[in-house]
Amino acid sequence: MDYKALVESYKDDLMEDLFGLLEIESVKGEPSKDAPVGTGPRRALDYMLELGRRDGFSTLDVENIAGHIEAGQGEKIFGILGHVDVVPPGKGWNTDPFTPEIRNGEIVARGVQDDKGPTIAAYYAIKILQDQGTPFKYRTRLIIGTDEESDWQCTEAYFKAEEMPDAGFAPDAAFPIIHGEKGISTFNFVQKQTSLDEDEPRIELKALISGERYNMVPEDAEAKLKVQQNMSEVIQSYEDFLRETEAEGSYEVDNGFLKLSIQGRSAHGSTPESGVNAGLILIQFLARLELDNNARAFAEFAVDRLVGRTDGSQLDMDHSHPEMGETSVNVGMINYTEVDGGIFGINLRYPEGVDFDTRMDALKNDVSEKGFTIEDLDYQPPHYVDKEDPLVQILTDAYRNHVDDQTEPFTIGGGTYARTLEKGVAFGAMFKDTADTMHQKNERMKVEELLKATEIYLEALHRICIKGEMDEDQLL
Repeated sequence: MDYKALVESYKDDLMEDLFGLLEIESVKGEPSKDAPVGTGPRRALDYMLELGRRDGFSTLDVENIAGHIEAGQGEKIFGILGHVDVVPPGKGWNTDPFTPEIRNGEIVARGVQDDKGPTIAAYYAIKILQDQGTPFKYRTRLIIGTDEESDWQCTEAYFKAEEMPDAGFAPDAAFPIIHGEKGISTFNFVQKQTSLDEDEPRIELKALISGERYNMVPEDAEAKLKVQQNMSEVIQSYEDFLRETEAEGSYEVDNGFLKLSIQGRSAHGSTPESGVNAGLILIQFLARLELDNNARAFAEFAVDRLVGRTDGSQLDMDHSHPEMGETSVNVGMINYTEVDGGIFGINLRYPEGVDFDTRMDALKNDVSEKGFTIEDLDYQPPHYVDKEDPLVQILTDAYRNHVDDQTEPFTIGGGTYARTLEKGVAFGAMFKDTADTMHQKNERMKVEELLKATEIYLEALHRICIKGEMDEDQLL
């Protein structure tokens, strides 16, 4: 089978279908019975299922939050798990994030890398195989989620209603193969202890806000201060701070309030070190001021426990694994008001070898002494498939048949749908030299890389689901 020629013959249709999906603003929104995670994700799910019906596949909608497109018959299921929800676009785009454009050979749109482009590539691999008329050895199922960027309500609902695939992959990361993923936990540090000021404080922090998602490095932050005296000194101190830290920021005085802004650089929450956390920069400045008691305690907690390192050492959550690497901590959200106190939204990624429950219990006791509690705790344990497993071997070989790259399978801090399967890996669609623009402004994907990924998925699915290179007893 000439995989490259086949994909090229479908290029125009593939691009048209992808652009239609990219035009849907599938950011999580207000829930309803017909749209559990908002109308945008629901529209994107409907769009994909309609593609499946158009092309003659069996389709299923599960509670308007997930679904699948299926080819073939049989007892065993090989799953491909993609998602069509996206993170908020943020600011600073050079184009409309939901009007896809091709610029310099790259598709520019929110979700083109994460995960609409790879999901369409996987869909077309299945479609091309079905169009060839050769029977599938296993049921081949593209499972579509709509809440991957938030709470995974989609996979929870789907797997309550449907069978778990015996093996599969998620096209939601990088080639060649990601065979292990760190554990992921989200939680809030919530300020509980309040302390009244004996005298009127020189500076009151009225509000501080930064970030929208646990799994994104905040790219901007704003604070509102009531300065009782010497406003000019505070402004001068802020300007000195910006020069000292080389941070990008601004200020304005509005109706007697001083408003401070910081601009950072967004990044995926699994790699906080590659971003610039605007909220943590701003709170470092606030910690230098003569703030009211509650605000000072909030800022000092951040400086002591969250500022400066992303390896979890300040929380006693640090650990290093020879394959999975180190713990990472992202402060994805900061929200403070003088009435309610403050919250830090934390995204923690940890490798094999961390006794999570024991360490979390110790952390709860520790922060309680600082006037904080840990609330809304959720976690998923680390996920691992052996590199010698036939699934990993076949997918790696399929990749190398199309790319001159001998990179070994590896592990990541990110979390993909692959971890929902006992035998699941992440497989593409970023290549070795691809610029990772997931969760960033001007998200983009090269057209040639989209087509190359489709070729790789086509070969992999042909070998596993048509030729049966994985025996039934190897699927699980």
